[in-house]
Amino acid sequence: MRLDFAPALACVVLALHALPIFAAQPAYPTKSIRFIVAASAGGASDINARTLAPRLADQLGVSVVVDNRAGAGSMIGAEIVAKARPDGYTLLMGSFEFAVNPSLNPRIPFDTFRDFAPIAQMLSSQYALTTRPNIPVASVKQLIEFGKARPGGLNFGTPNLGGAGHLAAELLQAMTGTKVIAVSFKGGGPAVVGLMSGDVDFMFHSTATAAAQVKGGKLRAIAVTGARRFAAWPDVPTMVESGLPGFVVTGWFGAIAPAGTPRDIIDKLNVEIVKAAQHPANKERFATVGMEPAGGSPEEFGAFLRAEAEKWSRLIKSAGLRLE
Repeated sequence: MRLDFAPALACVVLALHALPIFAAQPAYPTKSIRFIVAASAGGASDINARTLAPRLADQLGVSVVVDNRAGAGSMIGAEIVAKARPDGYTLLMGSFEFAVNPSLNPRIPFDTFRDFAPIAQMLSSQYALTTRPNIPVASVKQLIEFGKARPGGLNFGTPNLGGAGHLAAELLQAMTGTKVIAVSFKGGGPAVVGLMSGDVDFMFHSTATAAAQVKGGKLRAIAVTGARRFAAWPDVPTMVESGLPGFVVTGWFGAIAPAGTPRDIIDKLNVEIVKAAQHPANKERFATVGMEPAGGSPEEFGAFLRAEAEKWSRLIKSAGLRLE
């Protein structure tokens, strides 16, 4: 009897030829990574991304290119990432607006949770409540009393309607019954100038942008919005210590990928991004602008994003805020 081994042999040959194909798949990453910053150059998101990028590039062995795509309250940059290939080569520098945009803008062109995959929360910060130098208040309690005694309420400056500074002021109004009126400026610099010149009464802004003016006596810091005091201003109380339980507003920056990005790539990026943010040289640099490394797993970052979105959604709805 003649046995025909040809079909079996052909299968073996094909399998052997296929093995090198699978073995030859290169490990991620093999080319440049594009880090989308949904804001203009020179802002906090841009500075943080450009601080992180060189260290991350050294760790990964590929270049990390920061690409500024500003506009529409950060939605232009976010949409680019939402529609990018989920291969780990296009990432978003997410910030506060990422979590609040769904509640503020009914025409948002993506789903904040369905279309993205959280990687890591890189940095966190807090804000300073500062007043113009000629206002007769030295505490949050006195600011509230001063506002309630004025028929028109208090004016506050903001460079970004719907941003953290704006919503912090709306939260102050909701929690105290003090009438506050937003005065929009074209940028953080003009807003600070407006506050120093007395055009507005107060402002919530980053401790970094407030530091020089507070030190020079041009602004008065009466509180900070973090869960604990700002290390550089040990004598300035938190909003909670000032009599407003639960008043905590934090700024944050984190890396986000398109939905569908493979889990092994997400995990690798999580480790490397957290490591880059916590590098001693970067920690020192971030500290000078009031930032500190955050860290945590992708799941923890995702839970944080959902909590932020829920928290601010309630305030936005109750205040009737909309950005069209």
